[in-house]
Amino acid sequence: MQNDGLPVVRTRVPGPSSEAWVDRLAQHECPAITARRARRAAALGLADDDPVVWSRASGALVEDVDGNTFLDFTAGFGVAAVGHAHPAVVAAGQAQLARLPHAMGDAFPDPTRVRLMEALTARTGLPRVVFGSSGSDAVEVALKTARLATGRRRFVAFRRGYHGLSLGALGPLGYKRGDFAGPFDGLVGGQWELHPFGGALPDLREVAAVLVEPVQGRGGVRVPPKGWLAALGAAARAAGALVIWDEIYTGLGRTGVWFRGEVEGTQPDLLCIGKALGGGFPISACLGTAAAMDAWGASRGEAIHTQTFLGNPVGCAMALAALDVLGDLVPTVAARGERLRSGIEALGLRVRGEGLLLGVEVPDPLRVSRALMAHGVLVLPSGDVGADADEPVPGGMVLCLTPPFVVSDAQIHHFHQALAAVLA
Repeated sequence: MQNDGLPVVRTRVPGPSSEAWVDRLAQHECPAITARRARRAAALGLADDDPVVWSRASGALVEDVDGNTFLDFTAGFGVAAVGHAHPAVVAAGQAQLARLPHAMGDAFPDPTRVRLMEALTARTGLPRVVFGSSGSDAVEVALKTARLATGRRRFVAFRRGYHGLSLGALGPLGYKRGDFAGPFDGLVGGQWELHPFGGALPDLREVAAVLVEPVQGRGGVRVPPKGWLAALGAAARAAGALVIWDEIYTGLGRTGVWFRGEVEGTQPDLLCIGKALGGGFPISACLGTAAAMDAWGASRGEAIHTQTFLGNPVGCAMALAALDVLGDLVPTVAARGERLRSGIEALGLRVRGEGLLLGVEVPDPLRVSRALMAHGVLVLPSGDVGADADEPVPGGMVLCLTPPFVVSDAQIHHFHQALAAVLA
C-alpha cells in the first residue's frame, strides 16, 4: 500500500473473508464486545453490523482480509496519529524487541523507561510520571494521586465526558452513563458529581480533584467556551482541589497543539495521555507536579500501584520514536484540519472541533458511517442523542473524524467526494 494512495474496494463490504473471520470470532468472544451479523446473533438480539477484519495498515490506509483498502479516518481510535506502521516507530519496536522485550514493572526498570520519562517531562513541564497500558490506567493513577494529595473523597467531572470503562474510570463517566455504568451500580463509587460541560463553575469546596477533557471526544466533539478551562482551573486551585486534564484523545497534537488545555495559558496538576503515545503500542502515562505525585511517598519495596507491564521496554522505545515523528507532524495538523473542515462546510454541513478532531453534524451518523465504508472510508459516530436544558455546549450525535496526521490532500479530497455521494 502507498501511504498517500486512495482506497480501493473490490468486494461487498464486509466481504466474504471478513464475514468468515467474524463468524469464527463469534464462537469464542464475549458477545458484548464486537457487533456481529444478525444471521449469527439474532437469538441474542445483537446488532446487524459486521465489521471489516483488518489485515495490515500503512500511513492512513488499512487493508482488510478481502484485499479492500480503506482510508482510516478513525486512526484506530486516535492511536495512529503518526500513521499506521510508521517505519521509524516499527524499527524502534523491532530493535527493542530483539534486545529486551520485557523488564519487571516497578522492580527492575530499563533505560528506555528513563529516556521516555525524560522526554515527556521536558515536553510537558510536569516532573513525575507513572506509566500504564491504557488510558483508563492513567485516569485511575490520577484519581488515586488526588485522593492521596488532598485527603478528600469528593470528585467532580462532566456530563458526556468519557475517561475509559475500567471500574475506577466508570465513576467519572458522563457518556451514556446508564448504559456503561448502570449495570455495575454498587461497584462504582458514589463520590462523583457530574456537571454541565462548559457551564457554570461547580462548587469545588472539599473536592479532591476536577477531571475534564479539554475537548470532549467520544461525547460528541464538544469544545467549551473560550476561557472556561482557565476559569475552572483557577476555581479548583482556590478551593484546594487538583486539576486533572484527560488529554488521552486530545493530546499529542490532535487539536493542532501538543496539549489542547495549554491554549488558555494554564497547566494541570495531573495530565493523562495515551492513544497516540506508543505509535500503535498500548502505553499510557499520568504526569504530575512534584507536589501532587510525591504524596504517594517513597516505595517501601513493594509499590502500592503497579502492573506487570508498567513501562514496558518495547512500548517505551516505540513511544520515543513516535514523539520524534510527532515533532515534525504536530505543526502541520492545524492546516490539514482546516482543509478537511472547509471541504465539509462547502457541502453545507456544520462542523465542530479543532485540528484533526472534528465532528460533522449529519442526519443519522451511524447510517452515514456504514455507507462510507462502501466508498472506502472508515469513520465512527460519537456523541449521544438528546440534550439537557442547561447544556451550554452543542450535543447530539456527530460523525467523528480523527484521521492520521499524515493524511494527504488527495485523501482528504476523496473523503469530501465520498461524503457528498453518501448524502446525495
